[in-house]
Amino acid sequence: MADEEPGINTGVLLFIPYREMERRVFAELASRGYDDITLSQGRVFQRVAEGGSRLTDLAEQARITKQSAGFLIDRLEEAGYVERVPDPTDARARLVRAAPRGRRVIAEAAEIVAGIEAEWAAHLGDRDMADLRRILLRLREITDPYA
Repeated sequence: MADEEPGINTGVLLFIPYREMERRVFAELASRGYDDITLSQGRVFQRVAEGGSRLTDLAEQARITKQSAGFLIDRLEEAGYVERVPDPTDARARLVRAAPRGRRVIAEAAEIVAGIEAEWAAHLGDRDMADLRRILLRLREITDPYA
């Protein structure tokens, strides 16, 4: 039985569906013309807050160096996904926020994710899918310092 699979720890079981969702989202986005965003860029880009984020916060959340985050944000900015704007709370600082193209790709990615989640719900059943989300949200309370 699948729930008794030996040798696979819970972390891997959580990662496998995420990795597949990520693969499918990137493949579908590429087919829609967003083929210039890499997995590494996407992992930083998905952390940009709606009102904008400081580069240091993006680096910390992505668990990469500030230099790596800066490089990835530079590439995203060149491709038109993000823009840097003055931070209204600190004249010396800048925020990274989604540019118009970035907002379009966010909306399209959300649509793709919703379709994948609907497939998962069809496979698991609505009750198990709701239980899974509820359990993962509880687990997030002790695993996500940015929640």
